[in-house]
Amino acid sequence: MKNDIYLLGEVVQKAQELYWKNYKIDIECKVTLSSVALTIFRMKYYDVNSLYPYVMHDFPMPGGEPEWHGNLGDKDLDSLFGFIEAYVECPETRKRPFLPFRDKKRGLIFPTGSFFGVYYSEELKYARDIGYTVIPLSGYLFQKKESPFKDYVSTLYNSRLKAKKEGNDALAFLYKNLLNSLYGRFGIHPKSTITLICDDNKYNIFMKKDSFIDGHKLKENNWVLWYHNNMEEGEDRWDPPQNSAVYLAAAITASARIYMYPFISREDCYYTDTDSVVLGSPLPPELISGTILGKFKLEERVEKGMFVAPKTYYLKTVDEHNVIKFKGPAKTMIHPEWFEKQYADPSLKTLVEVKSNFKVKLSTLEVTSTKNSYILRLSLDPKRVRLFETESGAWADTMPLHINDLSGLDHMGKRRIASLRNKISELQVYNSILEEKFFQKGSEVENKEDGDILNNLEIETCLTEDRTILDREEKREGTNHTLEESTKTDEKKPDT
Repeated sequence: MKNDIYLLGEVVQKAQELYWKNYKIDIECKVTLSSVALTIFRMKYYDVNSLYPYVMHDFPMPGGEPEWHGNLGDKDLDSLFGFIEAYVECPETRKRPFLPFRDKKRGLIFPTGSFFGVYYSEELKYARDIGYTVIPLSGYLFQKKESPFKDYVSTLYNSRLKAKKEGNDALAFLYKNLLNSLYGRFGIHPKSTITLICDDNKYNIFMKKDSFIDGHKLKENNWVLWYHNNMEEGEDRWDPPQNSAVYLAAAITASARIYMYPFISREDCYYTDTDSVVLGSPLPPELISGTILGKFKLEERVEKGMFVAPKTYYLKTVDEHNVIKFKGPAKTMIHPEWFEKQYADPSLKTLVEVKSNFKVKLSTLEVTSTKNSYILRLSLDPKRVRLFETESGAWADTMPLHINDLSGLDHMGKRRIASLRNKISELQVYNSILEEKFFQKGSEVENKEDGDILNNLEIETCLTEDRTILDREEKREGTNHTLEESTKTDEKKPDT
């Protein structure tokens, strides 16, 4: 009995280790196996350890002097590296499209259909491999270089880990910001906001320009105003920021999308942000780590989740605490019940009053508190199409927008695409003919081989029959010979 108890204890301990290693579940707090299964089934909120620094460390980067190529129609996509104007087609069957498109009305969307844009060559190759049609048109080609950020990322990331281990959260936060800020500096927008204190004459000049934003009078003949630079026409007006390299920032963000897409495209992916996913099933253990750069860490085990818009969601964790994400000044007014109501009626609008304790009054340079009214609602122009159940009318799912937008192409570009599509169609027809001929040739070879086999079988059958007849004759002759020998032997045998 004692040995049985020890043995059972070892079995339970081993099971506890397995469940903790694979699912981070302690079975001591679970009464039944069904409870364990339910916990495993619940959604998991994963976050990547420093996604952009990981890409900067591990992925190749464009370098060297860029070369412009005005016609890439006859080039193999795999031979290109850089930023390419391309015509793409995304099949309607893809539920979560990969390539983005900047829509004039909705901003950045991920649609199906046909459209035109400028993309990093590596994401075009990835898109082609998952079913997109990609026709390169023109672009700037670079040399593929090893990332110049390896040492920078490694040093700062290790320093951050050390600071976290020592409990120095402030220093760890500093290292985190340094890691995530470098790529953004390369992609800084040339249009920036300038603040200027001026007199009446200069204010009157600026307020007539398109670049003017706003202004306040401080005192007599004294104004503070804001305007955008790099908006005027003419080379002498162009003053871009120093040390910018947009191609590096674009390559980093595109590579990050490539890295995340296998997880985003999973059927059990309920929500995704830049560097995080909410999944219905756990990731394999080899992808999980709280410290390794580029690995996933489990942030939350989710009992209930409501994802009503980008960066607008509510999570109830298994630990019974709420996680609420909402953009805007009225985020303090958001609660779980609001998500329930918005899910039941996506068109619902709620008027709320929000108090701000920090409002600068420029005319008197005073800091005051104010109250402002806001309308809480979901976007009227969603980036995906909402789907509703037929009977209940409940919001059930979403699907990607389908577009056919070639507005970015000029007349010659459209003619070139039409020509390339005709070539593709001709190649597809030619390929079909070759496949048919190959099939026919294969059938002929098979028939010939079958005929040869039948002939061989006939020959073997004849040989077998001949051999059988010969064996019979030899056997008969052999039997007679033996009888004669036996008779002769008997004749010679002495009479006993």
